[in-house]
Amino acid sequence: MKDTFKHRGLRRQLLLELKEKGIDDQKVLEAINQVPRHLFFLKNFEQFAYEDKAYPIESGQTISQPYTVAFQTMSLEIKPGEKILEIGTGSGYQGAVLSKLGAEVHSIERDEKLFHRTAQLLSELAIPIKCYLGDGTKGLPSQTPFDKIIVTAGAPDLTDALMQQLRVGGKMISPVGDKNVQKMILAKKTSSNNYSYQDLGTFKFVPLIGEHGWKN
Repeated sequence: MKDTFKHRGLRRQLLLELKEKGIDDQKVLEAINQVPRHLFFLKNFEQFAYEDKAYPIESGQTISQPYTVAFQTMSLEIKPGEKILEIGTGSGYQGAVLSKLGAEVHSIERDEKLFHRTAQLLSELAIPIKCYLGDGTKGLPSQTPFDKIIVTAGAPDLTDALMQQLRVGGKMISPVGDKNVQKMILAKKTSSNNYSYQDLGTFKFVPLIGEHGWKN
């Protein structure tokens, strides 16, 4: 797996595009610069890796648009050493960016084929993400509490099962809406049973499947 001079140049161009779109957190930009996005692509789509677009991966899923990855990450204000729960490992790209920020990343993927492929890739790239196979809508009760939770698929609502796994003062970001379009919601846990919410705009994700998400 190679990360060539050409790839690094394309990443720098991508960073300029993200800055123009309002991503101004230098630490997030540097984390994206450190992750060779083309290595997370299917071979047929590698040439598109540094376009600011989502592209198909295995099992009917997508690798998120770089702007979306940067936006969700920036909104969570990740600090080194924080314990992060990612719902939907997917290609592993979003988790890799979180890891480059110094976070302790725990990531759940429901699709077994995708889980094994991505866990192997992350291991080969020496990216220290703890991967789990299972229903992400249930979270990881055995690892609570989390400082931050990031949901990378469109949910019908803010799942209480996940909100309860945040520490007080922690944040969760999740796209919430129907299967076609969602609002990006940032929730902060202000006390054991109270939360504040921000609507950060409209996005489009694949549906979040699971017991507390969409059924299919």
